Amino acid sequence: MMELSCAVQHYEWGKAGSNSVVAVLRQSADPTFLIDEDKPYAELWMGTHVNGPSIVSLDNVLLSDWIARNPGSLGKKLTATFGQQLPFLFKILSINKALSIQAHPSLDHAQELNQKFPHLYKDANHKPELAIALTKFEALCGFRSISDLKKHLQSIPELSTVIGDSLVSKFLESDEENVQNQLKQCFKALMTAEESLVESQLLSLISRLESSDENSKTEYQLDLLKRIHDQFPGDVGCFGIYLFNYIVLAPGEAIYLGANEIHSYISGDCVECMACSDNVVRAGLTPKFKDVETLCSMLQYNAEPPCKKLFQSISEDSNTSIFLPPVPDFAVAVIKVGNSSEYQLIPRDSASICIVVQGCASGENLVLKKGKVIFLNANQSMTLKTSQDSETFVCFQAFCNC
Repeated sequence: MMELSCAVQHYEWGKAGSNSVVAVLRQSADPTFLIDEDKPYAELWMGTHVNGPSIVSLDNVLLSDWIARNPGSLGKKLTATFGQQLPFLFKILSINKALSIQAHPSLDHAQELNQKFPHLYKDANHKPELAIALTKFEALCGFRSISDLKKHLQSIPELSTVIGDSLVSKFLESDEENVQNQLKQCFKALMTAEESLVESQLLSLISRLESSDENSKTEYQLDLLKRIHDQFPGDVGCFGIYLFNYIVLAPGEAIYLGANEIHSYISGDCVECMACSDNVVRAGLTPKFKDVETLCSMLQYNAEPPCKKLFQSISEDSNTSIFLPPVPDFAVAVIKVGNSSEYQLIPRDSASICIVVQGCASGENLVLKKGKVIFLNANQSMTLKTSQDSETFVCFQAFCNC
């Protein structure tokens, strides 16, 4: 096993200074890492992606180069499926400002986009992802149920005006057979509406809700609307809170986002694991390029309640639970060890990366304290030992699920 030094990304939506779990974990692992309280610390990247590659601390070499010299470390199944490379990218996110309304393409679609528009979609891989909350975590995920959508389109005249009354009427009258197509038409009309119309109707909606009773303010999520509107004034994505499921995850809860699933992270800290890609199709709440046509054409228009979006783990033993997404690229185990305890990690048949988020344990020749990141070879295990006065040891382990 080897300790890794991992890259920090300073995107402007990240939490500032020591408010960021990313910054705190990075400094805890390396006391020489100085936190700038005025700087955003958005993501910690663990893996071999070229935009933020990890380094083997002892040898001061890129993890990708070390793997190239030691291909047996990956495991036979991983190598047979993905070649001599890690297929996943492991992250910690600390979010202060809403991320873009976005979706990720399927593998075939990613290859097509990369071939046609390599300057926009720079790799040919898909990007399914799993987010596990470390703190209270807010997100928009998937389209609301049909009953919720119809209620909002009937009771929010500003939203109906932007989409167009004719399209809204067709959606309200649609039956089960064509409701998804009508939803697609409404969503595309919203996302392609004139900016001036969107801006005026958002201001009208906020003004109307501010003068309404407390029940209406709560029902129509005025606080959330104003918070996102303050971050992105006049942006059409602000209307997304009425079309998409608003989900609040407690620590330990998770959502899984497969191909073509609309989503936006709003705030909080999480562990995230994904296929090793940076392919994102955006259409709102961002200063970056918006590919509205591609997004509207690729989305799943399945309308489901928020409870359907929660992704459950399964127990492997009394100390380890595991999230197993329906893709071979990655899985994530959560390991918890109480004080004065000893626990042997379950060996994985692929290489894995572990990060400690709480507590401290000794393992082989390493002290695994908060923030430490280690790389384990395929089929490698280690015995974790905690002391009497330590808090519960918690680490997350990412590995290939092939």
